[in-house]
Amino acid sequence: MQALAPFTVAYTAQIPELMLQLDCSLAISTFQAGKLIFLSPKDEHSLIQLPRNFAKPMGFSFNDDFTKMALACKDEVIVLTASKELAQHYPNKPATYDALYMPRLTYHTGALDIHDLHFGAENKLYAVNTLFSCIVSFDEVYNFTPFWMPPQITELAGEDRCHLNGMAMKDGKPKYASAFNQGNTHQSWRDNLLSAGVIYDMESSELVCEGLAMPHSPKIYNGQLYVLQSAKGELTHVDINSGRTETVTSIGGFLRGMTLMGEYLFVARSKLRKNSSTFKSLDIDEKHNTCTITAVHLPTGSIAGHIHYKTSVDEIYDLHVLPNVLRPNILNTISEDYKLGLTAPGATYWAKKQPENE
Repeated sequence: MQALAPFTVAYTAQIPELMLQLDCSLAISTFQAGKLIFLSPKDEHSLIQLPRNFAKPMGFSFNDDFTKMALACKDEVIVLTASKELAQHYPNKPATYDALYMPRLTYHTGALDIHDLHFGAENKLYAVNTLFSCIVSFDEVYNFTPFWMPPQITELAGEDRCHLNGMAMKDGKPKYASAFNQGNTHQSWRDNLLSAGVIYDMESSELVCEGLAMPHSPKIYNGQLYVLQSAKGELTHVDINSGRTETVTSIGGFLRGMTLMGEYLFVARSKLRKNSSTFKSLDIDEKHNTCTITAVHLPTGSIAGHIHYKTSVDEIYDLHVLPNVLRPNILNTISEDYKLGLTAPGATYWAKKQPENE
């Protein structure tokens, strides 16, 4: 049998047509493969993708009008700005892309194991600093500035005490946070992965709910709180008043990362890491141990289709939709190409590459 090409992806017939109808592309981060990938509908029958190298990409976010993007990497947060003009005249493929995200600012954070990352009011960046068990913001003075800590955390310590990982925004500020447990000792969350997960209300520092199975990716959609119970493979609705949980749909596998477009929620599933002591206790059958993006019709909980990676991508951390964009591009700071795209108020330029001997 002929070996499959890198980043081979399969999908159900409904997916390209659905994304065209929704007028959107998808973006995923995979720290395992070291890529940020754009997935777009090429036509009603096929998808096209663009993978770009980044060092351990994790959480990422777009601002309200999608002109800015921020991406948490191994030891830095990169802020990028979209330019339709630079996209239109991109030297490698002119008149191909309708958005091009260019690096414009880097926060040298150090290796904080940043998980979720979001823009807040006035484009202020907030992130989950998992290593130090707190929600933080960034500026030009410090590596990070604590914004909120779970009530049981007694001090700033690089010990990943409760595996704080997820953050839901409301009115431009962090509102809800997910963690694997309420521990206050070095990696205490590893002791119970199946029923110790919690969600906090950051305004009151009180628990919204508990007893969750490795919660990830809390989000507020239509005024309602949703979270992925990764160890159960379930999309869960949380009643913020009573703390009661209700399963919207059971997808199976290890879920992490979701994004809403219209009535459709795209949910990412990752393979379990081989030889991982953390994942060894999870009872996930082989048919669900795949790297897949599932489209869920949120009002009914029904499955509308799947995107499945056959090669290269085993784990997805974050997932976002790009509305009104059908062919996005992004440049990293690893290649020199990004230095050639120049912008000024009212003008854009692509500089020419200089010969290496000059």
